[in-house]
Amino acid sequence: MRKGLGKHLLRAALFIGTAISLFFVPWLLVKAWILPLPDTVEEQLKQGVSHGFEGIIVYIDQAGKTPQQFAAGWHNRDSKTSAKTDALFKIASINKLYDALALTKLVADGRLSLDKTIADYLPELIGRIEHADQITLRLMVQHRSGIPNFTDAPNFWAEPTSTYEESLALILDKPANFKPGEDYEYSNTNYLLLNKIMNNELGYDSFKFIEKEILQPLSLNSTFNSSKQVDMSQVMSGYHVGYPHDLKEGEHGMLATAEDVGVFLRALNDGTIFEGEEREIYSSIYEYEHGGWIPGYQSFATYHQDINTVMIVFYNTTDPKLYYWNLSEIINSRIIKILKKQNNPEPH
Repeated sequence: MRKGLGKHLLRAALFIGTAISLFFVPWLLVKAWILPLPDTVEEQLKQGVSHGFEGIIVYIDQAGKTPQQFAAGWHNRDSKTSAKTDALFKIASINKLYDALALTKLVADGRLSLDKTIADYLPELIGRIEHADQITLRLMVQHRSGIPNFTDAPNFWAEPTSTYEESLALILDKPANFKPGEDYEYSNTNYLLLNKIMNNELGYDSFKFIEKEILQPLSLNSTFNSSKQVDMSQVMSGYHVGYPHDLKEGEHGMLATAEDVGVFLRALNDGTIFEGEEREIYSSIYEYEHGGWIPGYQSFATYHQDINTVMIVFYNTTDPKLYYWNLSEIINSRIIKILKKQNNPEPH
């Protein structure tokens, strides 16, 4: 994000965009829900673009069939470059699936323990994070720690933090939201700390461990940890309602193609990425699908057991009130209905 000007513009966008979306979007959600179901995924994506998404990418892997990829709208609105199925995308919190799997592998190898605490692994945080001596790795990976979410800090997305220290500073010495294990609340701080613990144990960045243990075995060559590692022209542009600029610049974690995420999610769900007791450990601590959101980018990695289908969907448009998140979920559900209908056509 552009420093200074970008900060003030995005703050203004959060206000202006809210006013706009409050007036228009609820009816748009109803419209998207009640429109006749198209016959094809391509038609549904065209509908999605007509609802206001700048661009959409879909990867579908139905068991026993060749995976399919679709794209609609813009890869880059300003240059009028059409959406690309092989574009890189900022997958945001989908990366927690990779982190949880990395943690699982370290636990299975005896290098970390799910039942040890923040106090055990990060003693410098005793007295700085409430209940540090009671919050286990298990509670953190499951979002049951009670640690405040650093991305909930006021105006966080207007000028996001860029380091572990900056992010951690936003929640240090703050009271817990609840006692460890007594409730659930999604908190990015949990995974900030888990990554720090994994880094310390490994002696290097945990993403290198992810590359070695997850990406390379699956031949995932289009998954990256940083925007600095990629050709930015290959990254799909991101747009936020009320903010005039492309949001693809800036550092927001992992980037990947829809296909790479889909191959990973298939291996996670069919168990081929696990060894020994890893699947049992993973199943006891985390989920097998995930969504992701940062300004300009929302992503869905889902598995539909009833039709044995992995579906990855990327949308490069967001809004302050998350109406577009709700809209994307409606579109996702309609795509699945289309697939089911195609698999079981009605007799004439």
